[in-house]
Parts: sequence; C-alpha cells; structure tokens
Amino acid sequence: MSAKAIREATGKELLNKHLGEFAVKSHYVSVDENTKWDSLTHEYPWLLNEKLVVKPDQLIKRRGKLGLIKVNVDLTGVKQWVTERMGKNVQEEEFYVCIYSHRYADTILFHHEGGVDIGDVDAKAVKLDIPIDGSTTSTQIKQVLMKSVAPEKQDCITNFIESLYNTYVALHFTYLEINPLVVTKGSIYILDLAAKLDATADFMCKNKWGEISYPPPFGRDAYPEEAYIAELDAKSGASLKLTILNKRGRIWTMVAGGGASVIYSDTICDLGASNELANYGEYSGAPSEQQTYEYAKTILGLMTQEKHPDGKILIIGGGIANFTNVAATFKGIVKALQEFQGKLIDHHVSIFVRRAGPNYQEGLRVMREIGQTLGIPIRVYGPETHMTAIVSMALGKRALPPEPEPMQTTANFLLPAGMVNIQSPPASRRGTITSNNSTLLASLRNDPVGNGDREDPFPSVLFTQKTKAIVWGMQTRAVQSMLDFDFACARQEPSVAAMVYPFSGNHRQKFYWGHKEILIGVYKNMDEAMKKHPDADVMVNFASLRSAYDSTIETLQFPQIRTIAIIAEGIPENLTRKLIKAAHEKKVAIIGPATVGGVKPGCFKIGNTGGMMDNILSSKLYRPGSVAYVSRSGGMSNELNNIISRATNGVHEGIAIGGDRYPGTTFMDHLLRFQADINVKMLVLLGEVGGVEEYDVCKAIKDGVITKPLVAWCIGTCASMFTSEVQFGHAGACANDDRETAIAKNKALREVGAFVPANFDELMETIRDVYCGMVEQGQIIPQCEVPPPTVPMDYSWARELGLIRKPASFMSSICDDRGQELIYAGMPITDVIREGIGIGGVLSLLWFQRRLPTYACKFLEMCLMVTADHGPAVSGAHNTIVCARAGKDLVSSLVSGLLTIGDRFGGALDAAARQFSEAHDAGTIPMDFVNSMRKKGELIMGIGHRVKSINNPDMRVQILKEFTIEHFPSTPVLNYALEVEKITTSKKPNLILNVDGFIGVAMVDLLRYSGCFTREEAQEYLDIGTLNGLFVLGRSMGFIGHFLDQKRLKQGLYRHPWDDISYVLPELNHLGYLHVSGPIEAGLFARKYVHTYVRIGQLVNGHWPEFTCK
Repeated sequence: MSAKAIREATGKELLNKHLGEFAVKSHYVSVDENTKWDSLTHEYPWLLNEKLVVKPDQLIKRRGKLGLIKVNVDLTGVKQWVTERMGKNVQEEEFYVCIYSHRYADTILFHHEGGVDIGDVDAKAVKLDIPIDGSTTSTQIKQVLMKSVAPEKQDCITNFIESLYNTYVALHFTYLEINPLVVTKGSIYILDLAAKLDATADFMCKNKWGEISYPPPFGRDAYPEEAYIAELDAKSGASLKLTILNKRGRIWTMVAGGGASVIYSDTICDLGASNELANYGEYSGAPSEQQTYEYAKTILGLMTQEKHPDGKILIIGGGIANFTNVAATFKGIVKALQEFQGKLIDHHVSIFVRRAGPNYQEGLRVMREIGQTLGIPIRVYGPETHMTAIVSMALGKRALPPEPEPMQTTANFLLPAGMVNIQSPPASRRGTITSNNSTLLASLRNDPVGNGDREDPFPSVLFTQKTKAIVWGMQTRAVQSMLDFDFACARQEPSVAAMVYPFSGNHRQKFYWGHKEILIGVYKNMDEAMKKHPDADVMVNFASLRSAYDSTIETLQFPQIRTIAIIAEGIPENLTRKLIKAAHEKKVAIIGPATVGGVKPGCFKIGNTGGMMDNILSSKLYRPGSVAYVSRSGGMSNELNNIISRATNGVHEGIAIGGDRYPGTTFMDHLLRFQADINVKMLVLLGEVGGVEEYDVCKAIKDGVITKPLVAWCIGTCASMFTSEVQFGHAGACANDDRETAIAKNKALREVGAFVPANFDELMETIRDVYCGMVEQGQIIPQCEVPPPTVPMDYSWARELGLIRKPASFMSSICDDRGQELIYAGMPITDVIREGIGIGGVLSLLWFQRRLPTYACKFLEMCLMVTADHGPAVSGAHNTIVCARAGKDLVSSLVSGLLTIGDRFGGALDAAARQFSEAHDAGTIPMDFVNSMRKKGELIMGIGHRVKSINNPDMRVQILKEFTIEHFPSTPVLNYALEVEKITTSKKPNLILNVDGFIGVAMVDLLRYSGCFTREEAQEYLDIGTLNGLFVLGRSMGFIGHFLDQKRLKQGLYRHPWDDISYVLPELNHLGYLHVSGPIEAGLFARKYVHTYVRIGQLVNGHWPEFTCK
C-alpha cells in the first residue's frame, strides 16, 4: 500500500513544521489511556486557559455528524466528555480546502462555506487543476478559487493555499483536507484535518517526516497479532498482510498473492459466507520458510482461540506463482500445522489447499504427507483445479472431486495430471452464449475486427518474434527464464540483447540457449549498451524502488526504446506520475510499476512472467492463441494463462499493468491495441476495486470503439461487507467512493454488453462459453495442436524436484546450514542456546552426533579448561610467541603452535587410550604390562612429567580424577591406569599418570560405559583421533591468548641469545688435496667433505670421472 491515512495530529505536526508563517501553529495534544492528566498541564499550560475541541483521531469519517466532536469545552469537560456544544464559529469565517492527487494532475477544491454542514463538496466547491510537474501562482489561485471570498480575506487565504500546496508536494501528501479552515483578522487556523501520505516516499522524506505512526484502518487499535505481522512485513522484502475481521468467524484464509487474496475473500462473500469470514490477508514476494511459519503460526493461534459448533475451515490458497518457491513457503506452513496439531483436532478444523508455481509439486507432496499424520481432513489440489473451487468445496456447495493422480512428465518438465493432453474446447458446442449481451453479439457477427475511431498513442504490436530487450539489473534467473521461453517458442535468436548493471565493470555473463552455452554482454553504462545494440527496443527494468525512477528517465532519453517494463513495487506516486507524463510525451509504453510484466506467446515474455517452464508448457504459452487479456495483478496473470489455456485455444497476449495506484499504461491502452490486432479475437479484462479505468472501457464498448467480445470481472466485491475503507494487497486496490467499488464496476460492464460472470468461480465457464460461441459462428477456427519442444531443465530445479541424482562431492552428518536456521546434529541452534547445553553439549553434537548426558558434557568442558594452557615455555606456546613477535597474523601463529603437537607434546591422548585399553581388554595385569613395554623398548604413553611428580601432584589431574570417580557410571580402564601409575612411580616419582593419559583413559570409560555408544562406535571414535582433538581444541585457546598477549605487549622480533646456544663445529687443522678416481657426484662429495673443489676432466652422464678437492 502506498497512500496511507495518517492521524490528524500527525498531519498538523507536519504542517506546523513545514508550512511556515502562513497559518497560526496548531495547538493540539494527543492523549490515550496512558496519559497522566495531572502532568499534562505542566507541559501544555495553554490547556488551562483555552477553549478546547475534543474528538477521536482514528480515521472515523463524518465525526461531526456522528456526534463524536465536542467543541468549546474546558479541560474538565474534555476529561469527562459530557459538556454540551457551546457557541459556534460564524459561518462566514469557515472555509473548506482539499488537495488530492490523481493520474494527470493535482486538484485543489475550495469552498467559501466550510464546517460540519458543508454537504456535497464535489457539487459546491470550485476546482483548480495543477498539471504534473507544474506549479501554481497566487494570481491563478485568486482568479479561480477566491471569487466568493470577501476581498479583505482573499490575499491572506491565497497565500495560505499557495504555501499549503507547496508543502503538499514537498511532503508527498496524496490527500489533504481541512474543514473548517477558520480565518479571522489576519490569522488562519487549521481546525479539522484529514490527510494521507505516500508511505512509499519514506526513503525520500524521512528527515522531513520524522517517525510516522500510522493508525489501523478500521477505526480501532491494531490487534497484537496484526501489529506483529505488520512488524514482520516492515522488516521483510516480502509482503505479509493480516486484518482480523471477525475473531469468532468460522472461515480463515491463508492466501498467497495480493490479487488472489482479494478473489478468495470475494468468493467466500459471494457464496453467502461473509458473516463467517474471519480475516483478510496475504503473503507474497517470495517470503522465506521462517516468515511463512511465523505468519501461519499467528493465524492458527487466532483460529484456535474459540471453538465453533460446526468446526472451522482453513483455506490455504493462491494462484500460480511466477517466482515464489511454493515448496519453501509450504514447509513453513506445515511446520506451524504440526505445532498446532492438537488444537486443530480439538477445534475440528478442515483444511483445503490449492496452489501452483515453481516447485509446487514438492509443496503439494509435503502438504499431502502431513495430511496423513495430522488427524484432520486436508484436501490438496494443484493447477488442474480452478483457483477458487476449494471455497465452494469447503462450504459444501460443490462435491469433493478425487485428488489428482501423481504427476506425469512431459519433455524434461513436470505437467499436472489431466493437463498433458488437454485439447482446445470442441468447436461443435452450441447454445453457449446465454447472457443478454445483444449489443456485443451483434457486433461480433457484423464487425469482428472493428478498430473504432480512437487513436492509440502506442503501436498495436509491442512484441514480435524479433523483439530484443535490454535488462537493467543483474537478474540472471529472470534472463535465463526469458531465454528458455525464446527457445520453447522456436525463436531464431535470444530476445535478451544485453544487460546493464552500474555496479560492475563491462563483462560477459554465461547463459543457456537450449543445451548450448552463450554469452550476453553486461554493461556498466546504459549509453554504451544502447549504442552496441541498436536493435533493442524494450527495456526490462529490475532496478529497486529507489533507483527505478532515475534509470527509467535515463532510458527515455534513447529513442530506440519503445516499451519499458518496470518491475519494482513501491515507487513514490509523484515520481510514477512524472514517468507517465514523460513516457506519454515520447510515445513510449510503460508496463508497471509493481508488475511481473507480460507475455506474448511464441514471441516474447518479460522477466519472470509465466513462471517456470512447466507452467509455460502446460499453459501453451509457447504458441499464440486467440485470446488477449489485461490484468492489474501479476500473480493473477499466471492464473489467467491457466484458465484461458484450459477454456480456449490459448493466449495471444497478456499484460499485467501493475498493482500501483498509477500504472504506466491503462486497461484501455492495451485493449485498444488488442482491438486493432486482427489475430486477437476475444478479450479478457481482470479489473479490481479502486480507480475508474474500467469506466473508460464501458464507454469504449458503448461508443463502438471496442467491438470484440469482452469477458470482464473486477475483483474486490467483498469490500462492501466492511464498515470502513479497505486497502487490499495492491496499492491501487482501495475504493474512495461507491463508483470505485468492484460491484459498481461489474454492474456497469454488464450493462454495456461485456460478459460478466456471477463471481470469479464462474469466470472459466464464461470464457469457455464465449469462446465456443465464437467457434460456432466461425469467428475462431481452432488449429491443430503444436507439440511443445524439449526444453532442458536447470540442474538445480531438477534436483529440487527429485528428478535426478548425483554423487555428492562431500558428505556431512553433523551440521546443516540449508534451512532457515543452523542445525547441529538435528538440534536447531535456537534450541542449543535456549536449553543452555554449553560448549560441552555443542561438542557432543558436532563430534559425537548425539546429545550426551550432562555429566559427560561437563567433563568435556573441564578437559578443555585444564588443557587450555600450560605456560609460555612449552613448545607450542613458544612457537606461537615467536611467530607473533615476527609480525605474523593470528592464524599463522596459531598454526605454528599447533604443528608442534604430537606424541612428545600434548598428542598422547589417543596413544595412551589405545595402550591402556588394549592391555586392559587383553586381561594383562599392570605389572606384566609395564614389563612388556620395557622389554619392547617402548614408552608408556600418558605416563611421566618433566615437572610434576607423586610428591608434587598435577592439580589438573586431581580435579579430573575426583569428578570422574564421582560422576562416571564405571571406570575400569581408569582404574587400570592408576594401578600402572603405582608401579611406575615406585621406580621414579615423576612417572605419574599425566593429564594426557588421564583424559585418554577417562574418555575410553565415557565412550564405553555411558550407555550412549555401542562398543563398535566407541572403538571407532578411539581409532579416528577424537581424543587428541580435545587437547588441540583446548590448547588453541591458550595459543590464541599468547598471540594476543604478545601483540598487546607490543613485543618486537625475537632473536635467541648466543649464550644459550652451544656451537659445535668441526676443527680444520690443515689444508690438503684429495684425488678421487672413478665416477662420483661432485656436489655430493664436496658438501660432505670439503669447502672448495676443482673438477678435472669432462662431465660424463652427470658425473666426473676424476675429481680433485682442496
């Protein structure tokens, strides 16, 4: 949503800051249930002296007529809200001013009699239109608006309105109404104000607006759940909307797509269940699995608060997505369903699912699987089922069909069951057109391709098989989708000529053309791209909402571009209107903003339009049909592709003009093109609540400008059930008066002869009826179906759909980073932190793939603590210190220390564990073990210490020994090692069981007797070096500490002192000559025996036969 209503207090604050001296600053105080009235007068002392007006500030219209305004009361009266109205401003002092924006201008309405009883403003007020990018002068305002104002007040009000309009433009207001505007001698007071800001201009006006708190749209505070979803929406690049209509309602919806969400609500209301509809909402824009989980969890929480005697219905619906990964979003929903399983059963919830789009097969499979375990009825359908059919199924107005068979495969893509061999409807169907559209039927017979008299500002054909496009933005996935479409349409060459990306240098990007690899140029500068590709006449603009305006204005400087598609949603409305004006002057067609684009089967498609290749093939978009459509919603354009391909011979062209309030081109712009195209036989229009563009279509039909059969439906009929203004999923989907409602538009279209179904659920049947009637009358001659070409599938999608398998280069069984959150051996990182399992617990997950008992985790942590460091004198710490002082980085210094770890320093854990456990297992008594090791001349690993002894015990070992004996269930190997220690220390007191040995044998007991491992698993961990890892991990902490210590102390390069080195060199008592006969390698001999040498003779095979040395 772009235009958002703001509180009256917010509007007055903005005008106070930016209007200047042209009006007296408004005095106001916003109060709520938390306001402390006693302290209020200290901050605003004028409250004690002034007469006050009190009114609600919650977007409630006609407050005066509803008795919700009290005027001329004191502070006590305000607090009590009981004082009768006292006194009234003189009528001639009150004026009415309103400024609002529309497609081609800003309009100022002014009336010299303002106040509560002003009546019909549109009929009374004088009007001044200010063109886009134009300005107004005080002279102009005075001449047009001040005719009925007393002369002495004209200058004052004129200056105020001029300044007000400049403020209106600068602050990106979209609506600003002041009633009354009170004018006294030399002063102007703004009493009552209603305003809307263009919320999408936040990035431009943040410093002017400050923090804006938008009130909820239903004249009430937002429910906590609504506020939570709004917060998620604000933090996300996706769209998440939720409005609670009736908490006790039986029917809840969770719908993907702004247009689809409106249609589902419409259908529920049209089928007589409006009083049972509990919520309106939508999710779109490729939300992540976690985001859909949070969204679904919120709705399920609301749904299961109160029971309903008839049970409850959850509709998980949506159209055919263009780029959203259906499987990813469904996994989030499934996670929430599993969490609420008990409550769903208790509330007798039935779930109906219908969805399609990228990877929908996997999404539906997951949903069907969960249906078998949840214990509640879940019906799951794909694109083979009409989008809203699940609503009538859920309400018992349509029989439940059998769920579709498993998917079949066509070419390299999956097609839904029942759609693989779909043919066009039979030409022999009779009597299908039964509505009262006599005017349109007559024109159908007499003038099937009449063009009308209106001049179209754009060419009737925007795209052909030779159309070339330049894509702005590094959207490689969208470009590849366009190329795959080109290949499926049997184009001779790709439709993408180049890409423009200002944030990198010129280079080439690799793409696929069928099985072949091709390179497409990427340019930093648009001017260079245009010069090198003069045949490109379409710009597909993927720039962000912040840069889309500038990049489009730049594009308009190049006459070769005739069509621009703007994908971004959320461009400020003032900028969009400027774009429309500039494009109209240059006769350039703009599709969007806020659109997925459009498609012309067999010729060209914009970006992600049409979705994945399986949908393009199943909707027959690889070849042209006879039906052209225009829609606002990009998501619903894909649904129209599906509907039209199933009900007719297919789509000839389809355009989604965009969901913003001001689309670059209108319905009429494209319907006139289709009217002029002799290959288009039938038209489809999908309008929506808000705006008046559909009435231009009505006039064109009435005037004979459009003569081809038109099937039309405007979504948003459910808006009439709401008691206040409703903003649906699109920025433009908001009715500001009765004429903009969907019901009024549908009625007007039906009256002029368009084919309008009773509801969206019947749209496919209506299209089929009209098409078959045209076939019957010979207006359309169905052609033989052209088999689709084989189009290679991207490897990533084929793998995700489970169509292929490939040996993995790596295997990992301890950690998974692919989902929404990190998982350690099956335990999400949130649980790791929440349950406080500590470092020992993390080690147990990552090293041993399981959760170990608390005492085991504690022991692992103690091992890390006692092995963390043993002073700077040991070899590892010494190496680390020397490297640190040589200026090396942390990693290099750490590695140098770690490389010293081995059997002689710190690495005896594995060896000690192996020796002691093998001796214990063999039944060797400790004395025999010691004697056998001595006979073999081998050291007993883990025995002995340079400093510590039986008389000077190692406290690290003592601490670990006490803990182990107290907490371990069994310690036979440790006991065996302690018996060995008694024997070795009797011979020499320092031959104690050292810390390496103790940890080694204690870990053997932990692995074998904790009950967490089999004997084979325990032995495997001993064999693969797990125990040494404890010393390496622990001592790394100490090495890092020594590195940081040296850096902190700023120690210089280390050089070992000479007096600590014993130099032992050979003595040279005499000089002599040595003659060597026979072949000898000269360099080897010289290095071993002499300092200098002289060779004699010739080199033979790398050797000298004779050699004389000195």
